[in-house]
Amino acid sequence: MSNLNQIEWDHDLIQRYNISGPRYTSYPTAVQFTDQFRESEYQVAVQRSRESGTPLSLYFHIPFCDTVCFYCGCNKIATKDTAKAQPYLERVYKEIALQAEQAGSSERTVKQLHWGGGTPTFLSHEQMRELMAETRRHFQLQENDEGDFSIEIDPREATGETMELLRELGFNRVSLGVQDFNPDVQKAVNRIQSVKITQEIMDHARRLGFRSLNLDLIYGLPLQTESSFAETLETIIEMDPDRISVFNYAHLPERFKPQRRINNDDLPSPDTKLKILEHTINRLIEAGYVYIGMDHFAKPDDTLSIAQREGKLHRNFQGYTTHSDCDLIAMGVSSISQQANTYSQNAYTIDEYQAAIDDGHLPVIKGVELNDDDILRRSVINQIICHFELDGDDISKTFGIDFNEYFAEELEFLEQHCRDGLVIREGNHYTVTPAGRLLVRAVCMAFDSYLDKKALTQSYSRII
Repeated sequence: MSNLNQIEWDHDLIQRYNISGPRYTSYPTAVQFTDQFRESEYQVAVQRSRESGTPLSLYFHIPFCDTVCFYCGCNKIATKDTAKAQPYLERVYKEIALQAEQAGSSERTVKQLHWGGGTPTFLSHEQMRELMAETRRHFQLQENDEGDFSIEIDPREATGETMELLRELGFNRVSLGVQDFNPDVQKAVNRIQSVKITQEIMDHARRLGFRSLNLDLIYGLPLQTESSFAETLETIIEMDPDRISVFNYAHLPERFKPQRRINNDDLPSPDTKLKILEHTINRLIEAGYVYIGMDHFAKPDDTLSIAQREGKLHRNFQGYTTHSDCDLIAMGVSSISQQANTYSQNAYTIDEYQAAIDDGHLPVIKGVELNDDDILRRSVINQIICHFELDGDDISKTFGIDFNEYFAEELEFLEQHCRDGLVIREGNHYTVTPAGRLLVRAVCMAFDSYLDKKALTQSYSRII
């Protein structure tokens, strides 16, 4: 496998290929989900998954936040009253029981669990205990600290006592939202968070033996400059997290109401954003982090880096993961499951979600069942986006096809990528170049049979 940590900045190439496109947390992407896929179709998929005995991954969506960050595009509810979460949690407990019964949970191990949001640490300590107790009552969680159990944390809403509780409940990985430490940027996005409180939570996590710490950053926020973000980055490097995520801010105020509070004139120019990203990637590699791909960086001894080196890295709705062998059951409002070559999404609003649960139904409102072509293309795209390589001979052998014949049209498209320097071809083996790794989504798009101009301009964010 080639050296994945080489990045080459070709600004002309970036300008040419920095188009809108999917992030490929799934293939087909969520744009292809249809309301023809409902509870009954999901139940058929769950039965197939159960018969296969596949290990499980669980996701819980906690949509509550104490305050609204103006940049946020997540499905969330802003309130300072934790009591308002209890009626929602009561429905989640009912969904846990429904899902577990159908999934045959007593026969299967949960290797991975994640609480996302919103802000999961918005919940009271009693509510956190209750949610984990209900989960353990219905599912067989991998114990002895061997599973990957992670939670997203807002350091402003966590204390040393919170971290002790989370460790006691079995969590061993944490992801802390930072976004930016610059006071002016924080004020502009309504997220005031000091270095001190962030460092304190990290110190607690390390003292308690959490296995992995991730910090999230966002570039492209209002009032960010090259120098200001560079200062934030140096602080992050000094904090020494195991993983760092650096996300591109997509300003879509017509879709996300909180973003309307952001002044368009305060946003950095595309050129400034690109310079921020260039410095960020170069500096993190210089500091010893591995560029996993797209937004993600990890230390060389982190499980993500190891999985990539061993060709075992996978991508799902939570991003890059080492658990490609698991089927995902996602619970709570708007969460997305992956069961036996299907994807499905729960109701997007609290009212619709709770009404379905109260009627004794799983709240699935849309999804998609993959056909043979989808499964093939998903494998191709996963190879490219996780490992920056594509072995056509391996694809032929695995799927019983003639790679060159099946993908004749796509490979013609890929030849242009080769001429432009995004990809190198050696026989039926394609390698994304150091200049192409920043644009890996564009390479994946060559194999996406669903894309059209309307989808590209209306449904997706820009690649960089």
